[in-house]
Amino acid sequence: MPLLLWTVFAAICAFGFLNGFRDASNSVAAAVRTRALTPSVAVVLAAAFTIVGTLLGTAFGTSLIAAVELNVPDGAPGLAILLTAVLAAGGWGWFCWYRAVPMSSTQAVISGFAGASGASALLGGDGVHGVTRMLVGGVLIPLLLTPVIAYALSYLVVIPLTWRLRHASSGDANTVGRMGQSITAGAVALGHGLQDGQRTAAMLTLALVTGSAVAPQGIPFWAQAVAAGCLGAGVLCGGWRITHTIANRLVAIDPLRGMGAQTVSAAMLFVGAIALHMPLSTTQAVTSSIVGAGANQRFESVVWRRVAGVAAYWLLTPLVCIAVAGVFFLAINPLLG
Repeated sequence: MPLLLWTVFAAICAFGFLNGFRDASNSVAAAVRTRALTPSVAVVLAAAFTIVGTLLGTAFGTSLIAAVELNVPDGAPGLAILLTAVLAAGGWGWFCWYRAVPMSSTQAVISGFAGASGASALLGGDGVHGVTRMLVGGVLIPLLLTPVIAYALSYLVVIPLTWRLRHASSGDANTVGRMGQSITAGAVALGHGLQDGQRTAAMLTLALVTGSAVAPQGIPFWAQAVAAGCLGAGVLCGGWRITHTIANRLVAIDPLRGMGAQTVSAAMLFVGAIALHMPLSTTQAVTSSIVGAGANQRFESVVWRRVAGVAAYWLLTPLVCIAVAGVFFLAINPLLG
């Protein structure tokens, strides 16, 4: 049991690092693209605010566990479900990074839980309770609504921004946009910590509770600190492959539209974590906001073929992670005794 428990703990930490490594692009892509921030300053800023967001509180992490009812079985079967879910989500995330495609690690790991739970039930064991509710509330609804809402709000927010600066020169407008992006980039990173950081802390706590290493008394501060360290370290290492995709291959935007896109995505992450207690994908919110802001221009700036390719990966994520996690659980089940 201790070996399996610490294996799960290490896998979650590695997943948190990979999450930050991949999602660094969410905070820095637009700001670096418009030269509001240099790459080195952008990643340090993003890492700092991601850590702060993770440490701000435990309300979202606790609510996330309760909302999707991640009451996994105690002992080795529960730890196996956690391990296979994280491995499936991490493997898919690494593949998408290699392909330079932004994807949702939140929806990947929730789908992994569902797949491993289904495999456990297939073998006559106990699975994760409330799988249907978990998939609907944590995957299906955010997958369908987040991109649409982010795109629409960013498209609309460009209208008052451009009207407010209608008499300004292009240089003045770009200066205002870059100043705003310096602030909103930090806000996106803060929202990233509130969402993904607290989710990682909740997973660490869940693993230790399942392994009977700690009592189920909420998320301890040390779990937040470990999650913040893993996520922040990943952001500092910065996966620039996805940054290039978001900032250069999907759409061309100016600093003013970049500021509007970052404002919308940060606001959505705050509302999702603080008000709705709903797991939202930072990647989907940021990418859709940037595309929406870039679409509201007089010239066509969105490469819709590439946007459709990214959307296809988003739709594939739940299916792939459910299937892979289920296969992983079936593979390691004979080792559980």
